[in-house]
Amino acid sequence: AMMSLQRQLCAFLRARAQGPGWARAKATVATTVPGRLKSLEELPGPSVLRCLYWYLLRGYLLHMHDLQVSRGCPGLRGLSRSPRSPKTAHLRGKRGRLWSGTEHEGAAQSDARAPCRDGERWHRLRQVLNRRMLKPTEAMLYAGTLNAVTSDLLGRLEAKRRGSPSGQGLGDVASLLYRFALEGIASILFETRIGCLEPQVPPETQRFIDAIGCMFRDSVFVTALPAWTRPLLPFWDRYLRSWDTIFAFGKQLIDRRMEELAAQQERGQEASGYLSYLLACGHLTPTQVYGSVAELLLAGVDTTSNTLSWALYHLARDPQAQANLHREVTGVVGGQVPDVPHLAQMPLLKAIIKETLRLYPVVQVNSRVAVEKDIIVGGYLFPKGTLISFAHFTLSRDERSFPEPERFLPQRWLRAGAAPHHPFSSIPFGYGIRGCVGRRIAELEMHLALARVSGGVRPHIHLW
Repeated sequence: AMMSLQRQLCAFLRARAQGPGWARAKATVATTVPGRLKSLEELPGPSVLRCLYWYLLRGYLLHMHDLQVSRGCPGLRGLSRSPRSPKTAHLRGKRGRLWSGTEHEGAAQSDARAPCRDGERWHRLRQVLNRRMLKPTEAMLYAGTLNAVTSDLLGRLEAKRRGSPSGQGLGDVASLLYRFALEGIASILFETRIGCLEPQVPPETQRFIDAIGCMFRDSVFVTALPAWTRPLLPFWDRYLRSWDTIFAFGKQLIDRRMEELAAQQERGQEASGYLSYLLACGHLTPTQVYGSVAELLLAGVDTTSNTLSWALYHLARDPQAQANLHREVTGVVGGQVPDVPHLAQMPLLKAIIKETLRLYPVVQVNSRVAVEKDIIVGGYLFPKGTLISFAHFTLSRDERSFPEPERFLPQRWLRAGAAPHHPFSSIPFGYGIRGCVGRRIAELEMHLALARVSGGVRPHIHLW
């Protein structure tokens, strides 16, 4: 009976989703007067019922990146309108009701979420963060810290290999890379090691790791489902508890570092490091420091771990690319530990990271609000206040920019084998003043880790 009811509901939603609303959108595109700017209301897009059919009955709620690729907009390529969420379309009409943090933390804690805000307050904060994060010369200063963490990663990989039943295989490498990424960015931000790569992870660190994973999982529902579902479904309370744990852990480490800095000052010792810089610059309140460090921490974890996991996966499937990378790394560093000057001589290494980010961008969709004036895109006039969402997953797999888009081809990014593509066809870290503040650190961490893993072993198809 349940299967029969599900089939009836599926048929009903399919019929409604392909009903008059979608037909009107197609007719609008077909009858538009040439040369006239079209309005937002004329932009084609799926109905609410069609989206429910895709999300719930076709299973796209947790696979929205597949929805971007498999469901196009008839009559118009590249632009479409969403009935609600920026995650379901390339453009939508008004600013979404997305969680900003103040609903839970209250006005007194609102500065903690300042990295996600707009306006002059955000701009001042971002200027402070950029000085020691986005400048390549400043990012180079963290190479020693990241290499120390990478050494621990290699030790854990070797220990897992020896402890496997065969003495060769490695299980759940993705989880280990996740902990490596967290340890790396935490070592920079907190100026201390938190034990993610220890054989026995400290309990408070494990709770922190679990909270980050839970927060990322529940964020799908927070952004995709309307606000009225929050009291009815369990995801909202879990999401808030995860944020509480994340902020509490960060605050504990920052407070501890503040006490250490005060003791150093009393002894006349000079302090260095990113957290020391934030605390000593005088431009941020303690609450802003707590929030900024938490945001930077989260931004650095998923990017590094996911990209390295997919890069190693594709190298395991492509023994020739793996052999070429091994040859490049060993030819540059010999028996030394790779450092920043070595990376400048490894174009294939950087191309592999770029190609991995093209196939698996950091985020599926990124959004910006037209806050200053009306804008024109593709013959449509979008009024001030429109939220425009860029579908990175679709753009970076567009065959017009990248022939054979589903294939892993690092040579796309090498001068000798590169075909011209639009400079904005793959921008995994964003662009401009709102670009990823941790880009340089993430790239450095990925390059150093991949260089050392690839240079320390003989390439083999069954290596990973």
